[in-house]
Amino acid sequence: MKYKYGVGINHLEFWVKDLEESLAFYRELFPLIGWYELNKTSFSCGLHEVYFKQMPVQLHDSLGVRHIYFHAPSREVVDRVGAWLQSINADIIRGPQPMLQYTPEYYTVDFRDPNGFVLEVAFTPDIKL
Repeated sequence: MKYKYGVGINHLEFWVKDLEESLAFYRELFPLIGWYELNKTSFSCGLHEVYFKQMPVQLHDSLGVRHIYFHAPSREVVDRVGAWLQSINADIIRGPQPMLQYTPEYYTVDFRDPNGFVLEVAFTPDIKL
């Protein structure tokens, strides 16, 4: 049986402390990297979906992903994300900058969203999966 989207991840669910604050952040970030709004609480790139649910802060019953990498189609997109992050005084971990220790073309910006989730937007045309 052939699947419409192939194998892989269908969606990611983010538990957040303040739904409106998170949605405001992602409504600005996602269009910069080619994602669009599906409905009030979810976004897609056409193959994958990310959606958000507000949860009580005291609910910590599992460990999560260390960070999520969003592929950028160019270095210019990474630079635009970096400029936007600087304009909102976001918590930038590193970049935009090259990461030559990985591959010659790896170019990234790493940062935290309003919940402290670590995100990466990177251009990596020469990366091998």
